[in-house]
Amino acid sequence: MAQSATLHNFSVQLADVDRGVYQDLELRVARHPSETAEYMLTRLLAYCLEYEDGIAFSEGISATDDPAVLVRDLTGRITAWIEVGAPDWERIHRGSKLAGRAAVYTHRDPEKVLAQYAGKRIHRAETIPLYSFDRDFVDAAVAAIDRRNTVTVSVTERQVFVDINGTHVSTVVGERMLG
Repeated sequence: MAQSATLHNFSVQLADVDRGVYQDLELRVARHPSETAEYMLTRLLAYCLEYEDGIAFSEGISATDDPAVLVRDLTGRITAWIEVGAPDWERIHRGSKLAGRAAVYTHRDPEKVLAQYAGKRIHRAETIPLYSFDRDFVDAAVAAIDRRNTVTVSVTERQVFVDINGTHVSTVVGERMLG
């Protein structure tokens, strides 16, 4: 019998000083059995750091045609394609052509992620950022995640301060371009 996804609830207070975004979010994140906690955390952080009207999680790992996070305008057109982890270059290429903006967030070694894109033709690769989180930051944050979570995410000058259920962690978000 196939395992079902585990639902995680996140009550998030988001304060992104860099972008002037201040929101209280109630998010239900379904974690597929094959999805790591690190991937789920990165997906949550990508959602918060990209937050704007029209943002949504896709079906996650099981959604083969959609990115982990996407933004749609009022007409339903995809305006931002946000991948998580180490997506295949073809997904990024397709997303960059389809949406006005694309980005990749990773919890993995950014050098290894970038190496897999070397020599690949990715549409507007020079405009696509790869954001990475420090391994110690990810490990500490993942250790604090439960099924029901109270989270504060504060962003100042790409320094991310996170409190998950009373555990405080912070990191500077690494940024490189794919091309």
